[in-house]
This record gives sequence, C-alpha cells and structure tokens, in this order.
Amino acid sequence: MILVTGATGLNGKAIVREFARQKHKVRALVRDLDRASAAGLGGLAGVDLIEGDMRRPETLGAALNGIDRVLTISTAAEDMVETQCRFIDACKPAGVAHVVKFSGAESNIGYDATKFRFTRMHEEIERYLEAAAMAWTHLRPSQFMQVYLRDAPTIATEGAFHLALGDTELSPVDVEDIAKVAVRLLCDGGHEGESLDMTGPEALTMSDIAARISQAIGKPVRYVDISPRERRRNLLAAGVPADFADALDEQLAERRRRPKSRVHLATHEMFGVRPTPFVEFARRYAAMFGG
Repeated sequence: MILVTGATGLNGKAIVREFARQKHKVRALVRDLDRASAAGLGGLAGVDLIEGDMRRPETLGAALNGIDRVLTISTAAEDMVETQCRFIDACKPAGVAHVVKFSGAESNIGYDATKFRFTRMHEEIERYLEAAAMAWTHLRPSQFMQVYLRDAPTIATEGAFHLALGDTELSPVDVEDIAKVAVRLLCDGGHEGESLDMTGPEALTMSDIAARISQAIGKPVRYVDISPRERRRNLLAAGVPADFADALDEQLAERRRRPKSRVHLATHEMFGVRPTPFVEFARRYAAMFGG
C-alpha cells in the first residue's frame, strides 16, 4: 500500500489523480477532508482520503497503518524541515519500508543550493532521511511549467508578463510528467539510494517562453524585463508574505548569477515518460493564457 502526503497541493493532487487514472490504489493524507473534496480529490476511484497532520505524529496512526511506501510532500514554508523530519520519524516505527522524498533541484548550471532557503531545506531533509535506516529515494524536479499560470491574467489582458530574469534560462518541467514518474516509482519500487533529478526538455529564456505561449494561443505575447526591486514590490502588493518574498529574492539572485540552464531527461527516460515541450503545455492551458 502507498501513501501520498500533501495531496491537495499542486504536485500531490496531480500525483493522486495519476494514480486514479492508471487505476492504482493509493492512500492520500490530507489535513481537511472537506478541503480535499473541494480540490477535486473526493470520489476518485481507488483513492482513500484520510485525515492527519504531518506535524502531529499522534494523528498519523491510521494513515500509516499497513503502508509499504510513502511519497512525502509538504508546503514550502519556514517549518518544512521540522514537518517532514517529524513525519519521517513516524514512518519507521509504523513499518514503512521505503520513503520517497519529493525534493527539488534548480536547473541552472552552477546553482548554489545553499543560497536559497528552500533548496537548502530540501537538502537538510534529504540528509535526515538518508540517516533514518529506511530505504529512500529523492525525486528532484526543477521549476514547474505550471508556475507560469500565475502570469496568465496579464498575458490574457495585456499580452505580456513581467519578471526579473533578463536573459537567464530555465528548464521548466510539466507537473504531469513528474506525476507519471512518481506513480511508476511508487508502484514498481526500486531506485533505493538514488537521487532522481528532472527538468523539462528545453533550456528557455523568458523571451522563449513568451514566444511559445504566443505560438500556442495565436496572439502576440512579450516578456517585459523588470528590476528585482520592482518584482518584489509586485509580490508584496499581491499579498505574498514578506518572508516568502525574501526567499524568492534569494532564488532570483542565484538564478541571475547562473544564467545558463542544463537539460536532464534521464529520469523521464528511465521511467518511459515522454518529456512535455513547453508549447504543448501552453496549448493545454490556451484558454487561460488567451483569456
């Protein structure tokens, strides 16, 4: 039996839906059953929703009962290390044999993970899991294509999106690709002691991203390069908490220092998953980008 945590988040939801699509049974840990149902997880075939909180081991007994493999995902927040390490502590006495850590690795060549608090946290959790005397695997995707959906409103109304990346390349990966890999990994097992990086199939500047969205919707789209300071003002005006904006400033600064991006498709190939090109992703969401 398999357990997926963080099932109402972007990746958790995609992974649980992929389990249902492939008709594999899975247990999904959620903090609120009503919220999970509202997120579209209620009634999915083969999906057993169960309440519990990763931060509170006393709530996890039913969720972990009889579980062989776990995919651990939690929100990128200041308490991410404590949350996931407490959960790892609960897995061992429950008899879990294999923990897959949903982690992250930036695609920029030479990127220093210690300069961005969330990649730093991911690596700290990875080390903790490796010392926990259970089988482990790290699944480490780069930036998600789906983050560009945040820019869909201005693309639809202005034909433009505003970021502070200059000519920096990124290699975004489709969340649906990650979900296919995760389901295969959890169902088939193996890959113990491995770190599995994932990127998308292309290293793209923001101008390249704009061109591909334009191609998908049949309308001109342009990338407007703004300063890091203006980007921060925009984030705060949109309601992003200051400490999270601080973290995004760290990530942006290191990306700008390391402007070339690698493409790493070995994990796609290993699990027989075709890498989704960005233009194909943009066509899937053409209604949002096009307004």
